[in-house]
Formats: sequence, C-alpha cells, structure tokens
Amino acid sequence: MKRKSFGAKLTLTFKLLITRHPAIPYLFKWILVSLLLGALVGTASAIFLQSLEWATQTRERHLWLIGFLPIAGLLIGLLYHYYGKDIASGNNLLIDTIHRPAQKIPFRMTVFIYLGTIATHLFGGSAGREGTALQMAGGIADQLTKPLRLPVEDRRTLIIAAIAAGFGSVFGTPLAGAIFAMEFFLTGKLRYNAIFPAFAASILASEVTHLWQVKHTVYAIATVPDVSFLNLGYAVLAGIVFGICAAIFSKSLRYVGGIFRSKIKYPPLRPFVGGLILILCVLALGSTKYIGLGIPSIVQSFEQPLPADAFAIKLALTVITLAAGFKGGEVTPLFFIGAALGSAMAMVLPLPVALLAGMGFVAVFAGATNTPLACSVMAMELFGSSCGIYAAVACIVSYLLSGHTGIYEKQVIGEAKHQRFSNDVDKWIGDL
Repeated sequence: MKRKSFGAKLTLTFKLLITRHPAIPYLFKWILVSLLLGALVGTASAIFLQSLEWATQTRERHLWLIGFLPIAGLLIGLLYHYYGKDIASGNNLLIDTIHRPAQKIPFRMTVFIYLGTIATHLFGGSAGREGTALQMAGGIADQLTKPLRLPVEDRRTLIIAAIAAGFGSVFGTPLAGAIFAMEFFLTGKLRYNAIFPAFAASILASEVTHLWQVKHTVYAIATVPDVSFLNLGYAVLAGIVFGICAAIFSKSLRYVGGIFRSKIKYPPLRPFVGGLILILCVLALGSTKYIGLGIPSIVQSFEQPLPADAFAIKLALTVITLAAGFKGGEVTPLFFIGAALGSAMAMVLPLPVALLAGMGFVAVFAGATNTPLACSVMAMELFGSSCGIYAAVACIVSYLLSGHTGIYEKQVIGEAKHQRFSNDVDKWIGDL
C-alpha cells in the first residue's frame, strides 16, 4: 500500500479545514460583507469630509453667514420634528439597535444627519463629525440587513462593523475605530464576537477614504520624555484633570439640554434660540476660532500653550450647540477641549506641551465616551507609539474619574468601574 506524500497530506488537511472548520464560512461571509460595507461607508465618509471642508472654508471666507445660524437651526429643527422624530436620538438609536434590534434604521438618518451637520458647520455652530459619521454608516449598513438575509445576531454585528467603519474612516484611525465600536455601547466590556467584522470593515473603509485622496490632519509630538515614576505621576495628575473635565462636559450637555426642553416646548425653536445665543457669544469673543471643528486651534495647542480659558470657551459653545438641537458629533470638540486643556497644563506640569496636548486630546474623549482602550490605541495611531504609555495612563485615569455618566445616554454599564468610587464621583460631579 502506497504511503501518501507530505504534499498530498497537506492538501487533504487543507481541504478538510476548508470544508469542515466552522470559522471558514464565517470568515468568507464577513470578508464579503466588510468589503461592501467598507466601500460604501468609506465613500460616504470621503464625501462628508470634503463637504465639511467646503463648509468650513466657505464660512471663514464669508463670516456674514454666521448671522443665519438661527434660521439654519430652525430649519434643522423643523426637518427633524416633522420627518425625523424616529431618528432624532442619533447615536443612541444605534446603541439601542445593538442591544435590542427592532425595526430597520431608516436610510433618511444618513441624509438628515449629513444635511444637518453641514448646515451647522456652514453657519457657525460648534460641533464635530464623529456622530455624523457613525449615523451615516449605521443608516447605510442597516439597508443591507434584508438583502443579505441577516439574522438578529448578525444584524448586531453589522451595526458594530458599520460604526467601526465610520469612526475609522472619518479620523483615519482604523484600529481605534474597530475597538471603539466594540467598546462604546457597553461600558466595561468588549463584544469580541464582532472583532473580525469590526476590524475588517474599519480598515477597508479607511483605505477607501484614502483612495478618494481625502487627507487627515497630522499632529506631531516631537519629544517624548523617558518613562519614569515622576513622569508617570504627572500623567496621573493630568488624567485626573482630564477625567473631571470629561464629566463636566457630559453633565453640562444633559443639564443644558434639559433647560432647552423645559423652557422651549416647541422643538424647532430650540436651535433657533441656541443660534441666537451662539451669535452673541461669537460677537462677545470677537473670534471664530471656537466654532466649527476648531482644527487650527487643535494644531496650535501642540505647538505652544493655549490660554487657560480656551478649553472652557469651546466646552461652553459646544454644549450650547448640541443641547439646542444642532447636528454633528461631540468628539472633535472633545479633542479641542482636551488638547487645549493639556496645552495649558504645560505651564504647571513639567512635560512637553505637545505630549500634554496629545494626552488631553484622547483622555477627555476617553472619559466622556467611556472608551479608554480605543482612545489609547488612537493616540498611538495619530501621534506615534512612543507616547503610548503616557496616553494610556491619562485615558485610564480619566475613564475612572469621569463616573458612569457619558455623552451616550443609552450606553449600558456592563461592568462597573469601581462601585463605591464611581458612585461617589458621580454624586460629586452632580453636586458641581
């Protein structure tokens, strides 16, 4: 009897692996879905980022447009009040769909959030882009559920993969995007059964956005000091400040939103009034650097210490914008707030200004969204691996200090940060 050659055995083993291993069909299915999702979401992000750049440049060339911010707010309010009540919760609808899949997310979510965000930035609101990217991605992805005949569990995975693709492509951070999607809807736990689709969709969407020749802002940290107990102590101190700042932002957003809802019963009037307040703020400040995304100021924070009140002004304008009902994300303003705060702290902490700005950039975001792992990875993707330890320390401490209240109201606590400690922090921040 002839013995099989090594090559024949290897071929037989490969065939058995392909035909019988349960992971192989799963991989092939999600590779195909991720390719489709990456192409659609990556293209949508490219269009959105280019539109956002156009809106920003147009506003800065024609500052008189800011005078129409209340009218733009009224139109956004009317659009959502009469045609978008079921999608008005935005990112919280995505979180709800992951936890309790119900009816399909309407495609108009993608259209409405795109129009609302571009209008907000064109006329001078202080908002970001992450919320828009996630909602556009979720609205696109859920249209695939029925044609692909995905069951409930796969639909959850599809939404997570879409969020990863939206986040990764809009910021140019595919690894952080994947981790964020698995981390943000369930505080304290990761959904590992979505790990492959999340990473595949995020990486592919980011590459598609690059293929459309969309450029992302480059932030540089030229000098990172050697890790020492003293420097780590400074990072912990900075993380404490960043965590408190994140908690104040989250609490303020909910508090001011409650004021708008209680004082102005007709929802479309809320952004109209908010627009009037923002115009008065811009006139009082005599500057437009605190509206829109604020990218130039973020870049500047890596180069020199910013005024100590810069982060507070951006925080206040962003809270008014979003609480009033304008559209956009919270994350880029959180980048601004954190980077400005870290930059100002360089005047009291003996760490490089760029390093402190970078730590604040990700740590305030980590505290406000309860996503310390994603933010730690994001720091290394944006600034280089050399800052990783400092960024991770700041993100984790900020996460612990920010309490359980974040910017996503539907976020579920999967595992408490530290029961007694977190409850005390929540109470203390609430008393502020």
